[in-house]
Amino acid sequence: ALFLLGYDPELVRRFNLSANFATAHYEYIRGGHRLNGEENAPLDLDRLRELVKAYEDRVEAFAISGYFSPFNAEHELRAGELIESLVQHPIVLGHQLSTRLNSIQRAATATLNATLLSILQGFIRSMQESLTERGVRAPLMIMRGDGALMNAEAASRKPVETVHSGPAASAIGARFLAGIDQALVIDIGGTTTDLAIVDGGRVRVSEAGTSVGPYNTSIRAAEVRSIGLGGDSLLEIDVEGRLSIGPARVVPLAYLASRDPFVAQSVRSLAQAGGKRPSTDFLQYWFLNREPVGRLDDSRAVKVIEMLRQHPLPLPTILERLELLHPLQLGGARLIKEEIIGRAALTPTDLLHVSGEYAPWDAGAARSAAGFFARLMNISVEELDARVKLGIRDRIVEEIVSYLSGHAAERGIEYVGPRSHGAWLFDENLKPAHPYLGSSIFLKIPIIGIGAPAGIYLPAVAQALKAKLLLPPNFGVANAIGAVAGSVTATEEAWILPALHGMHLVGYTVRLGEEQRRFPRLESAMEYARRMLGREAAEAARQAGAGEVELDFELVEEGAENYRLRARAAGNPRLSGAE
Repeated sequence: ALFLLGYDPELVRRFNLSANFATAHYEYIRGGHRLNGEENAPLDLDRLRELVKAYEDRVEAFAISGYFSPFNAEHELRAGELIESLVQHPIVLGHQLSTRLNSIQRAATATLNATLLSILQGFIRSMQESLTERGVRAPLMIMRGDGALMNAEAASRKPVETVHSGPAASAIGARFLAGIDQALVIDIGGTTTDLAIVDGGRVRVSEAGTSVGPYNTSIRAAEVRSIGLGGDSLLEIDVEGRLSIGPARVVPLAYLASRDPFVAQSVRSLAQAGGKRPSTDFLQYWFLNREPVGRLDDSRAVKVIEMLRQHPLPLPTILERLELLHPLQLGGARLIKEEIIGRAALTPTDLLHVSGEYAPWDAGAARSAAGFFARLMNISVEELDARVKLGIRDRIVEEIVSYLSGHAAERGIEYVGPRSHGAWLFDENLKPAHPYLGSSIFLKIPIIGIGAPAGIYLPAVAQALKAKLLLPPNFGVANAIGAVAGSVTATEEAWILPALHGMHLVGYTVRLGEEQRRFPRLESAMEYARRMLGREAAEAARQAGAGEVELDFELVEEGAENYRLRARAAGNPRLSGAE
């Protein structure tokens, strides 16, 4: 649940800003501060106490975001203390995650952090138990989204900072393996294909804050473009009979069939499904991924879980047993989203089993599923494989062009009007068709391909962009290598603001965390901020697991005599208890 201290409900409603809060459980509470750090209204602790009791059994964590809390965090701190005295839930304070002046982004960041707490903490506990069982005494380090490392304790407090950590690790690993300082890194895996730029030997980082799905956050992370496209992308036929690849991720049928004899036999018997209005639904198998926590109110959901406890089932069989006509009647989307139910279906990985390019699981089941899918499209399995590879190539190339140019190729509906020049130029580059006019788009930097399927799918991408493709040794595990090659960093920020008496400038105020101090001159304010900020950044880096650290500073002018000073401390991880 998210508690908004001093936010304007009417403003949020008018501009539909609540869509950015990353939770349906949000409440407004009187309080908050002004730009000068003064209290806007007294904090309504009685209202907060009522809401905490109302939400205690409905949520797993609380997030608090106060208006202008980077300038005065008093209300967030008092609210956190009250909640801590009432319940045992984890509590996240917005000002501890971001000093940027964007109240909506700060609220989303705090909420996502609260949502991830129990997930990452459980993961860390499991990892530490595993390391202990194996006698590994080295500290457990977690990679942040900007490519830096932090220890497990720091990660357990700020899990939202791990957003985009996978692509960041991949980019660092790619740079390390390839030995070049400027390149486009393409990491193609099972769920996504991630694009990142390495420039000057560093991963390019988004200073404006990164996005998590539809939510904009204040977290500095690698400037990554993630595409819902990979070896485990769902293959479907859309309403117009065209091939659709992703963005949903499913388990490859070859894998599920190798683990479950019922699925293996069922997929092989798909040739007999012709009398049952065949569709790709017959290739979609649901299985029980985990038992639900708590009681389910939906009787249909309960029945589905009871059925799946026996073995996985194709979707038409589930609908038939429940006497339903369409999956929407079932309400299974929530169970899938909560990962109670998993899905398996035909994927590009299954087609690699058919071609023999990658076949660790049940190739026979993959062949049967691919044959069934191809018959629905009235093409051969070989043609289906070619179309999938071409579709993956086209999608990755289009995303690269959009990512690097900052412009999407606007595609109008063909029967309504002409396409834009951008879409035409892009298509003419990929598939030359015009008798007189041509187009050529090329990449000025090399591509470093990483991820298990990189050698299969990326040569065609490089060829389409006239780029050099590097597949360095061990490119399949560049992600892990990037984690090893990373360093521990910590970033702290302070604000230096003008102090006014009426319309007259009377000095400068340094706001650093929960402390503020007045100085008569800008130079003395800057000197104090730099000294204290460097000390805090160095200590934060050491607490995050760094040994000896180096400091660098960056001054950002925010306008109207407002300054934001950033200190960055970096060092190698401590690998033992000693420095």
